[in-house]
Amino acid sequence: MLDHLIRSATVVDGTGAPAYVADVGIRDGRIAAIAAPGTLAEDARTSEDASGLVLTPGFVDPHTHYDAQLFWDPYATPSMNHGVTTVAGGNCGFTLAPLNPDRPEDADYTRRMMSKVEGMSLVALEEGAPWNWHTFGEYLDALEGRIAVNAGFMVGHCALRRHVMGPDAVGGRPTPEQLEAMLRLFHDAMDAGAWGLSTTQSSTHSDGDGQPVASRHAAPEELLALSRAVAEHEGTQLEAIVAGCLDQFADEEIDLFVEMTAAAGRPLNWNVLTIDASVPERVPRQLMASERARKSGGRIVALTMPILTPMNMSLGTFCALNLIPGWGDILSLPVPERIAELRDPAVREEMLRRAASREAGVFRRLAHFGRYVIGDTYSKENEGLSGRVVNDIAAERGQDAFQCLVEICANDELRTVLWPMPTDNDPASWELRRQTWQHEDVMLGGSDAGAHLDRMCGAPYTTRFLGDCLRGRRLVGLEEAVKMLTDDPAQLFGLRERGRVREGWHADLVLFDPERIEAGPATLVHDLPGDSPRLDAKAIGIVSVRVNGVETIRDDRVTGAVPGTVLRSGRDTKTVNTK
Repeated sequence: MLDHLIRSATVVDGTGAPAYVADVGIRDGRIAAIAAPGTLAEDARTSEDASGLVLTPGFVDPHTHYDAQLFWDPYATPSMNHGVTTVAGGNCGFTLAPLNPDRPEDADYTRRMMSKVEGMSLVALEEGAPWNWHTFGEYLDALEGRIAVNAGFMVGHCALRRHVMGPDAVGGRPTPEQLEAMLRLFHDAMDAGAWGLSTTQSSTHSDGDGQPVASRHAAPEELLALSRAVAEHEGTQLEAIVAGCLDQFADEEIDLFVEMTAAAGRPLNWNVLTIDASVPERVPRQLMASERARKSGGRIVALTMPILTPMNMSLGTFCALNLIPGWGDILSLPVPERIAELRDPAVREEMLRRAASREAGVFRRLAHFGRYVIGDTYSKENEGLSGRVVNDIAAERGQDAFQCLVEICANDELRTVLWPMPTDNDPASWELRRQTWQHEDVMLGGSDAGAHLDRMCGAPYTTRFLGDCLRGRRLVGLEEAVKMLTDDPAQLFGLRERGRVREGWHADLVLFDPERIEAGPATLVHDLPGDSPRLDAKAIGIVSVRVNGVETIRDDRVTGAVPGTVLRSGRDTKTVNTK
């Protein structure tokens, strides 16, 4: 007997093949049968009529930071609401394990680092996770059996360095003995099921003390030694971030990526490829790394988002504005001093000069302050400004845009929420995206779900993209769009029997209404431990989400079931060779 029967669904199977109507039977967590409507003779305990609805594989998000959130939110919301059934965590060099048992203070250091570099609530990190592990395997075991999504995790380079080198991990290089210890620790993690290595050399990544994170101090020799270790384990990967990921790679960054993937014989993915028709030279430069990798026996995959991710800014709390060269020093001052500096015309002039400079890279796009929309305000002086564009307010007041924005924020003691309007929402940029998505080494992803919770909301990219494909710009067809969200990332990670609607494969499934599929607007909610805030967005048109055959979402509401599994390398992933 079948556990559940989905009748007369329009099946889009994830391979890119044309859609077809079928009955799909589920038993013991797998797809037991796919047949023409009405032809299955086997009874089912439960069934539903899916006429007019689309049935697809569960979506795979290749870049998340759900490492901590899964402890207090096993449903990985809002990702699972938007059809995501598998998440890849442990990215950017940052993980919660391993932790050295001889240094209990390392857990506090890790929490403060994650709060700073990934925008996670420190209170939520302290109160929401048990912190009852030391080894990476113990961390995976702590999640096993209590999550609703499938989740796999890379090992963060920063955690490896901290475990072995202690505070010297920041600023130091390992001795030969320490590097050997680091490699043993790394092998133990991959033996326990870690997906491979994640690392960062990005200039934007600093720890809770404001210092460059540990992996930024690693020499290429260390990174290549770790990459060679990846090659010794089945079903493993590389993920890496360098400063050039935000704009354009330097020659030495391309060299490093190519050498790492060639040494590992495994794919290396990075994020995020920003596509903007006003910077036409960026995409060819960034994809040069992929072209060189293929010639060297490796593979480099660029992640790029298929939507414009809602993201807010603030002059009062840490955000992307702090990453503009020269801005961090000013924006980290105590609020009264910060306001005084921002009100100084000479200071503002220098800030704008730095924001427009080449060294600002992709952050240059944040300096169009006249295009900002005022969000939440908190003072009588700012009543009626929410929802208005700064340019319009500045014109009324006879001020330049940045001066106007500063005065508005100063009235709120810098608590004002600011929403920058994207500069790359033009037809030429969307056409460039469509073309770039066709490249063999470009993949959709980079949501950062689970991180920067009160600043950005990338998790709903799946439903927003599908809605755009069906009823908006229609840049790609439905079958191709589904493949980009399912089979493509599943193939990159070597997921075993996931990513397609196929008999015998795991029943990770999404059922949605093609006439309604969409993501609602980003709204601020306070539902994290300690009443901490985050941005959320409703899933529209998602009828049902199933993980390993068990329904986890019905009409945008969690069911309470936790059928997800921790996906371990080798057991749940196979090796994706690059040669």
